[in-house]
Amino acid sequence: MTQDTKTGVDNPQAAKPNAANPEAVRQAAATLAAARQEIARQAAAKQAAAKPEAAKPAPVAASAKEPADPVRRISRYVLFLVVFLFSWYVFADRLAPWTDQARVQTYIVPIVSQVSGRVIEVNVKQDEAVSPGDVLFKIDPVDYQLAVENAESALELAGQEIGAGTASVTSAQAGVVLAETQLDYVKAQSARVFELEEQLLFSRSEGDKARAAVQASQAALVNAHAGLDKAKQALGKAGKENPRFRSALAALKKSQLDLSRTTTLAPSLGGITNLQIEVGHYANAGSALMTFIEADNAWIRADFRENNIGNIKVGDPVDILLDVAPGRIFKGRVSSVGFAVDSSANGEVGELATVSGRSGWLRDAQRFPVIIRFEDESAKGLHRVGGQVDVLVYTGDNRFINTLGGWWIRALSWLSYFY
Repeated sequence: MTQDTKTGVDNPQAAKPNAANPEAVRQAAATLAAARQEIARQAAAKQAAAKPEAAKPAPVAASAKEPADPVRRISRYVLFLVVFLFSWYVFADRLAPWTDQARVQTYIVPIVSQVSGRVIEVNVKQDEAVSPGDVLFKIDPVDYQLAVENAESALELAGQEIGAGTASVTSAQAGVVLAETQLDYVKAQSARVFELEEQLLFSRSEGDKARAAVQASQAALVNAHAGLDKAKQALGKAGKENPRFRSALAALKKSQLDLSRTTTLAPSLGGITNLQIEVGHYANAGSALMTFIEADNAWIRADFRENNIGNIKVGDPVDILLDVAPGRIFKGRVSSVGFAVDSSANGEVGELATVSGRSGWLRDAQRFPVIIRFEDESAKGLHRVGGQVDVLVYTGDNRFINTLGGWWIRALSWLSYFY
């Protein structure tokens, strides 16, 4: 057998075996196959050493054909959802803030009796709706009717007294005119007496009588003027400006007003609660007998965190979810945004300040009230004072955030069927 100078392996064809020997042929074939495998192995080793990055093509292809891990896929979806929700929470809290710290509020009016007396009628029941002008209750009017009659009589007497005073003034005026006329007459007669006295035709005593008569007439005139002034002072101003007339008229109006106040009416549309009277109850003037809840002017007070109200403005549209009406969304608008709350820890004068004992990693968020008015007429009748509300404020034309916010508030409206 000869060795091949190029490959360094034995060349079975160099030695010509005997064709008649099959055993020698098989050995030659096996030797040739082993030589070829060795050559292929050495070539692969050289190629792998020259390009190490291409040494693993088969495992990559094999791994690509393996099925994806479901846990890894679910984790990826959950992570994406968490990132999305966090991003939406951050932006939505500024551009479309939402809160469930909101309550329906309205005017609460204590109904009091303006006059004292025994209750003879109660025309409402607990938690009953009333309309403007409905009779709520009545006080016994007998005493107040008598007061009106007395006031009317007093007014008539005042009129009569004024008439008598007017007659007195007229009489006193006539007395003054009479005294003036008498004085003029006496002066004329006395002038003749004085002239005859100077001519010695009348005695001095006649002159003295004339002088006395003049003085008496002058005194009578002064007395008449005094009587006239006295009558005028007693009468006062004439007509409706007379103080006695005005006083009697005011007393009549007061008694009529008290009589009208024996019937108490509902001030506006609303409801009655906390009813505390029944027929026979004695009502004292000024004491509360029931509570009236107004229905026409309800609003919502929503307490937003301080970092939520930066973009909220008066007039911003609002979606309103009332717990009393699940599945429905009502419309409203921001009426005002609070700019001050009481957070003082100072005590009263003479006392020490109170120190808050809160602790923790994060401080409590300060909340400010935002007042929201209803724009949806269909919400009337659903304004229950103290009712819980969810509100979402749209602070601008942010289509993406506003759309997500609208979906969110509507999802809550359907969930409110269950809690």
